[in-house]
Amino acid sequence: MDALAPYLPLIYTILRGLALIGLIHAIVTRQQVYWIVMLLFGALFGGLFGLAFAAVYTFMVLIPAARGGGRVAGQAVARGVEALKPLDTRIREAHERLLESDTLQHRADLAALQARAGRPDDAQATLAPLLSGIYADDPVVLLTSAELDLARSDFSAAEGKLTRVDLRTSAATRTRTLTLLAQAQAAQGKPDADQTYRDAITGATTEEPRARYAAYLIGQGRAADARTLLDQIAKTESRATNLYKRQEREWFQMAAGLRKELK
Repeated sequence: MDALAPYLPLIYTILRGLALIGLIHAIVTRQQVYWIVMLLFGALFGGLFGLAFAAVYTFMVLIPAARGGGRVAGQAVARGVEALKPLDTRIREAHERLLESDTLQHRADLAALQARAGRPDDAQATLAPLLSGIYADDPVVLLTSAELDLARSDFSAAEGKLTRVDLRTSAATRTRTLTLLAQAQAAQGKPDADQTYRDAITGATTEEPRARYAAYLIGQGRAADARTLLDQIAKTESRATNLYKRQEREWFQMAAGLRKELK
């Protein structure tokens, strides 16, 4: 043990580093909660058990993952490290990437970060060149830009872009487009919103249109219709798999809140 004494600080530092890397990997790859807790403990406090778990995680998970798919594992860790950066730093780096290479992906990435930072005007300005170029009719560009218009309360502009989206692209695109379009129409007091919500519900890939339509019906004073729709959502939730419940948690919670309003 005495022979190892000079190396203990280095070993300690390495293990804490492994704990941090392991923590990022465990979060990104959605490992069991106990791994995350123990790795967090090791990364923050360097406790004996936490560091021991870091070593165990390295040999049991990280190294096998690296052998089986080193590139994928590396990308997962890189995404985790990227997520830990301050939002302003990520925006600055995204802007630098855009200056180096003006691509659809780089503009979309920067716009998404600006929107997250509560800067919808900047995000819309970033997307603006795409709306008049070769990507003018790209569903992703139109949907993203329309969502930013809604955030800026420019409902008419949002409606104009949403009516240009090709609904045949995919069921998910159709659901999202019609749901946003109904919101834009409702915000302008247009009666078309009712039918648009109904269209969005048909073949929907998420519970969002039903939940938002229920809220719309309550706002229109149609409590009985809203209650029927909310009962349908509750029945769906009771029969749903755990995966679908997690996926649609926001809309199930919204529906539950609306049911309380009606009591």
